[in-house]
Amino acid sequence: YGRAALRAGNWNEMLTAINAMSGTERARPQWRYWRARALAAVGRSSEANVLLAPLSNEFNFYGQLAAEDLGTSISSAPQTYHPSGAEVDGIAADPGIRRALALYRAGLRYEGALEWQWSIRDFDDKRLLAAAELAMRSDWFERAIDTAERTVMLHDFGLRYPTPYRTLVQENTRQTGLDEAWVYGLVRQESRFVHTARSSAGASGLMQLMPATARWAARRLGLNRPHHALTQTADTNISLGTFYLKQVLDSVNDNLVLASAGYNAGPGRARDWLADRPLEGAIYIETIPFSETREYVKRVMNNTLFYSRLFREPGPGLRERLGTVPARALLKN
Repeated sequence: YGRAALRAGNWNEMLTAINAMSGTERARPQWRYWRARALAAVGRSSEANVLLAPLSNEFNFYGQLAAEDLGTSISSAPQTYHPSGAEVDGIAADPGIRRALALYRAGLRYEGALEWQWSIRDFDDKRLLAAAELAMRSDWFERAIDTAERTVMLHDFGLRYPTPYRTLVQENTRQTGLDEAWVYGLVRQESRFVHTARSSAGASGLMQLMPATARWAARRLGLNRPHHALTQTADTNISLGTFYLKQVLDSVNDNLVLASAGYNAGPGRARDWLADRPLEGAIYIETIPFSETREYVKRVMNNTLFYSRLFREPGPGLRERLGTVPARALLKN
């Protein structure tokens, strides 16, 4: 009901729908944000700002939109603390952490992750960041990200948003003309940089390519290798993945929101979800009917913003990156 009202642009109905939600549901970032937007739209700006102000301190998709609505935006990725070598060495001596790393290095990634999560359960921010730095040094990127994201007051966004395989990514983004920050934002969401990642649906590697997609891209690029080499080897996975991503982007008139949705759910579905009128990018995303794709696009676009700031790019904020999604009739087939 709330999303239907949002898609229709009926802000009064939107407020009614949100007010009818349970307190737990209303407290979710998305409904705090859209309630503020609805209040502002019906002339209750002071009430809207009361909701936006605390939300703007959060680093999620809605937090960044709220900050921009209030006239602020991150100009660089926040880094309020970086662990010292002594702090990292202290974490490395922790018995649980040592066991976790031993399991990981033995190829028992799942068991190692469980041991790691148990070991850091009571860590404060400084110890979490030291553990994240240790994981980063061990090329255990998904643990570094997960651990750094747990901090409350102290943050190091270089640990939350790592840039492994950067030479490969830069080479392929130069060849395809893709935005490096966007590619990193997508890869972080797809695999957390686990080059051996495999989904239950059969997607593999850093960019989680399905076998048929990998074979199609390989034929177009003139590659003739076994399937496992195409998808699980970092260089070919990134090469095939960025090539396919470029095709998806071209098919939706270079719209990053539609291309992100299309990479996850298929370009045809992304086009099917268009409205008969142009939609604000954030509204299109919020009204994607597949919850997995809806959350995926939010995270990819939020990741893209933070990567752009880590790369010290002065580019657009999140709202400008989301832009406007065209009406169905205006998108070329």
